[in-house]
Amino acid sequence: MTNPVTRRALPLPDVLRPWVAGIDSLAVGSVAKEPFVHLPDPDTKVVLRLEGNGRSSALVVGPRVRATYHQGKPLISCLEVRLAPGTARPLLGVPALDLVGRAVSLDVLPGEGARRLARELRRLEPEEAVDRLAAMLPERLAASSDDSRTRLVRAGVDAMSLRTGHVPGPVPDVARKLAFSERQLRNLFAEGVGLSPKHYARINRVRAVLAHATDLSWAELAAATGYYDQSHMTSDFRTLMGVPPRSYFAGRLPSATPCQSIRRT
Repeated sequence: MTNPVTRRALPLPDVLRPWVAGIDSLAVGSVAKEPFVHLPDPDTKVVLRLEGNGRSSALVVGPRVRATYHQGKPLISCLEVRLAPGTARPLLGVPALDLVGRAVSLDVLPGEGARRLARELRRLEPEEAVDRLAAMLPERLAASSDDSRTRLVRAGVDAMSLRTGHVPGPVPDVARKLAFSERQLRNLFAEGVGLSPKHYARINRVRAVLAHATDLSWAELAAATGYYDQSHMTSDFRTLMGVPPRSYFAGRLPSATPCQSIRRT
């Protein structure tokens, strides 16, 4: 599939690493024939967007539980700041759970911190915005964060994340290994990530399938990503992506819909 989006990872200042998982610069230069795909994504992001007509906006985009397919818009550039687990509430004044499936202007969130962030970042170029974040976030978040709770959230996320040599186990087993109750683990994920531990792991696995589909056979990929078998992988992929893997990689995608308008008031 042709992707009209150019993505570039920007250097992440060390002072932001406790709070920010990564920063990307994106540009849409033209509209491709294929839909633009928003993949399932467990991250909450602060997005600074500049449209071709000069209009700028500062948004928060919450976790996306399933893929969506949209008609692209040309001449848009964005800076995406992916927040680390547990950062949404201290920075934006709302738990991650309240942001799931939403893309809203920072101005409409209830906390003054979010509105202040919008005022400080909206008109800046990407590099300027990164410098500004590095200057203000550490002090601001250190004063509003619960470090012990943040550590617990991130321990849970690490345990439920798929990586080389580690496939997450069932939620009860993970909770037991972390000396959490299942309820505590679910509550930590709801506030700090916005998803249940199980759905977080499902998104993780499907994204791994997307990343490595050209490297392994379907059966090998299913085993490497923690599925029971290829049928289980196909079912999970279809649920989150809207089509089975073979259709997706052949470009047989769901019909594109216009991008949702951003809620401002």
